[in-house]
Parts: sequence; C-alpha cells; structure tokens
Amino acid sequence: MTDPSVGFRANRPRLELDPLLVARARELAGRAAQPVVDLARRHTTVSVERAVLRLAGLTGTDPVTGSVAADGPVTDRVPWVNRVVDAVREQVGLESGVALPVWHALAAGGTLAGLAEQVGAGTARFTVPSGADAERARDAARDAVAAGIARIDAQRARREELVARLGDPPRRPWIYLIVATGDIHEDIPQAQAAARAGADVIAVIRSTGQSLLDYVPEGATRTGYAGTYATQENFRLMRAALDDVGAELGRYVRLTNYASGLCMPEIAVLAGLERLDMMLNDAMYGILFRDINPQRTFVDQRFSRMVHARAGIVINTGEDNYLTTADAVDEAHTVTVSQLLNETLAKEASLEDWQLGLGHAFEIDPDRHESFRLELAHAMLARALFPDAPLKWMPPTKHMTGDVFRGYLLDGFFNLAGALTGQGILLVGMMTEAVVTPWLSDRDLALRNVRYVLDAAGGLAEDFAPPRGGFIDRRAHTVLTEAVQLLERIADEGLLQAIADGTFGITRRPPDRGKGLDGVVRLGPEAYNPALELLERVHA
Repeated sequence: MTDPSVGFRANRPRLELDPLLVARARELAGRAAQPVVDLARRHTTVSVERAVLRLAGLTGTDPVTGSVAADGPVTDRVPWVNRVVDAVREQVGLESGVALPVWHALAAGGTLAGLAEQVGAGTARFTVPSGADAERARDAARDAVAAGIARIDAQRARREELVARLGDPPRRPWIYLIVATGDIHEDIPQAQAAARAGADVIAVIRSTGQSLLDYVPEGATRTGYAGTYATQENFRLMRAALDDVGAELGRYVRLTNYASGLCMPEIAVLAGLERLDMMLNDAMYGILFRDINPQRTFVDQRFSRMVHARAGIVINTGEDNYLTTADAVDEAHTVTVSQLLNETLAKEASLEDWQLGLGHAFEIDPDRHESFRLELAHAMLARALFPDAPLKWMPPTKHMTGDVFRGYLLDGFFNLAGALTGQGILLVGMMTEAVVTPWLSDRDLALRNVRYVLDAAGGLAEDFAPPRGGFIDRRAHTVLTEAVQLLERIADEGLLQAIADGTFGITRRPPDRGKGLDGVVRLGPEAYNPALELLERVHA
C-alpha cells in the first residue's frame, strides 16, 4: 500500500533529540509492554470469540426472550454471535475457543445461521472435539474465517485503487471533522457537506454508552444519543456516501469510527469488512474513562490491532484524554510514555509506522505564561519522537469557556501549532465546544479557520527550527527525560500496576476490577483461534 505519511515527512520541523535517550525510552517501553503482550497471548475474551464468528460470516439477531417484540428496535436485540458464544461457554467453556465446538457441531451439515437458530431454540449441543474430529473442525473453521479475511483484503485493495485513481488530500495535516447526529440518515448529508467544505476525514462518533454494551447492534439506526451507533450497516451506508462525494470532489475521503469498549474486536472486524480507514483504538481510553477491566481490554486490543494491521487501517490513540483530567504541563510526560507504549504494542500487533495516529492535545491553560511555546514544545517532541507516524493533534476542550470569540482564537492558535509542527491529522476545533452540539454554521466557521491557517502558514514547518538550548528545546528534553524516568518505574513495577496507581489521567483502575472482567478466559492447552492463526502467520 502507498504510505500516506510520505506527504508530510518533508514538512516537519527540526528538533534534535538525544538518540541515546530516545533508544532508552523505546527499550523501556518494550520491557513495560511485554507482560501485557504475554497476558493477551494467554487469554481470550467473549468479544474475541464473537469476532471469529463475524469473520466467518455470522450476522443477525433474535429478540431478547420475553422482553422485546420480534419487530422491536435493533438496539434491543441480542446478536446471534452473542447467543452462540454464550451457549458454547455455558456448555463446554471457552478455554479452547469457540471455533472447535462450533465447527464440530457443523460437521454433519448446516450453516452458522442455522446453528444460531438452534441455539435460540435451545436445541444446539456443543462438545470440544479431539483427534481426527478436532482436525476436521480446525480445517473447516480456518476456511470459514479465511473467507472473511479475504473480504478484508479485498477492501484494502479497493482503498488503494481509489486512492490511486482519485488521489489523497492535497496537503497535510489531514482535516478531521466529527459528524454524528444519532441518525445515520441525517449523518450522511452532513458528512458529504463537510467533505465539500474541506474535511478529509469524517469521524462518526458513537452513541453515548455504546462502549459499555457487550454486543454490537445490527442494522441502520436512527436513535443514537450524542452520537450514532456503530453497526455494520451504518458503516456500509456511510462508506458508500463518502465514496460518492469523493468521486465528485476528486479525492478519497476517509471514514473513521471507534473500535474501543467491550466490543473492540468485533467492531474492528466490521470496520475491515466495510472499508473504514481509521479507528480510535486504545485500551487505555476504555480503562481510564469507561472503567473497563484492564485485562479484558488489553486482550481485546491486541486482536483488534492485528485486524487493523491487515485491513490497512490507521489507528488513533487517546492520550489527549489524559489532559482533560490532569494538568497538561505537569503530566506531559505521561502522554509521551503512553505514546511509546502504544507504539510498542501496536508494532507487536503488526501495525506499521504509517498506521500509528498517536494522540496528543492542545490543552495547556491559555492563561499560563508562555502557554503557546509550551504547546509547541510538546507537539514538536511528539513529531520528532515519531517522525513517520501521522500524529493526531486534538484541539482545546478543557479550557473552552463558552466565550465563542476566545474559543475561535484558541482554535486558530491550535491550527497554527498543527501547521507549524507538521502534525498528520488535525481534528477541527469548535468554538462552541462544551456548550452545545455544533450547529452546521459552527462547523463551517471552524473549517474556514483551518483553511485560512493552512493556506497562510501550511509550509511554516520547513522554516521553523528552534535553537539548541532555547526554550522549546529545553522543554522537550525535560519532558522526554521525565518520560524515561517514569518508564523505568513502570518497567520494574508493571504496566497494570502503574494503571492501578493512577499514573495516567490520575485515574486508578486495578486489574481485578472494572466492567467486562467476567468475559476474560484463560486459554487451555488445546485452544484454537483460526483468526489469530491466519493473522499471526502473516506477522511471522
């Protein structure tokens, strides 16, 4: 695939970091991350196993018994993948995974959908096969899942074809705009209008609370709150709409959504099947801000990132969120630490540099003396530390007061910092942030702000070289040094303990608490996951 980061590599500022300190930081990040990788390799989750069935083509729902009518809303129905995984777990456990018992049950004939109907009727019976029966089940499961991965491969090839024919946006950073009304059929015309107004990436944020649902709704939805449900059909509809407007505009328009929460692996699979281009994908976000169990979400994250790697999807990480609960100056080094850990965990899962949309944010109190210089130092540190990653730069939110004039000015300074420091993905800030859901006119004004700054100052990065020993240089090295010191402690104590101690975002999340822990299963000696086998074969 053409590396989309090529367009901004030549347009980045010059900040020289101590190569020994950088090497030490990465070595410590590797040590700190390894126990989490080992944990993920030893465990599965109900969502990982449901993702296997989705790759094999199982879709559809049946109503919740006794509580919802057959024609009830799709968000109140239990998907068949949940039914089947729950039945396997109840009858034989998930220590061997779902593939062997399911495809053993299909050995005499029938389809996954038919088996799901038997589960709904209470007539399906599962056993874990052995010997020749296990080999037959393993082969059948591998073939079924391989077909799903082939569809993901075809979607990746289609993206490459469209980018080659239509072209990428003409400049960096890419302009990233959020559109989500709750109604997918309202989102579509707004997304197309945003693309016509200059947006390069359309983000459809999820309905409030979806990250805590332990199932993925089915079908097109019109009832989301403060966002639109992430479903396969909603993905398909928005992808088609953006392809239409991309052909009209003569540039490929990217689509992003959220692969986080309790269904991270499943949503990653659906994103690959429907050709989404970016996904918010960061275990730490769910742990810290949604109280999802750390073990559950690190296991889910590894699987989902392997799917994203195969699909050619750029991940976005959530370090910007830390600065909404912690001071952006005092805790700047925790953002750098998390970026280094995310880089390590992402590459272990086969993601490449061009797929690492590592997050950071413009969140220093604007009343602080030298606030803009500090913002530049932090942004330049990230850019220098990850030179080939399309960093995702987030606008001010914490210190937006409702004064729209001040907010518009702050967003202008944010846009200038993004241009000046060579960021890869620039989320459009809204002057009405924290006041109302943006009006269309708010989005139009915000896009005008971005366009003006990028047109007027988009090439400044090549002219900007902070002097050695100057304010920006000193601040960047201070943050990097503090990050190394923190990584030394995390490497000794363990990442899970660091999270429990409140190291990131000052929020304490112990490994034995939080939502979804009951969905984590330690794998047995005969465990088999055909998706992991196929994805890891490419990784090896």
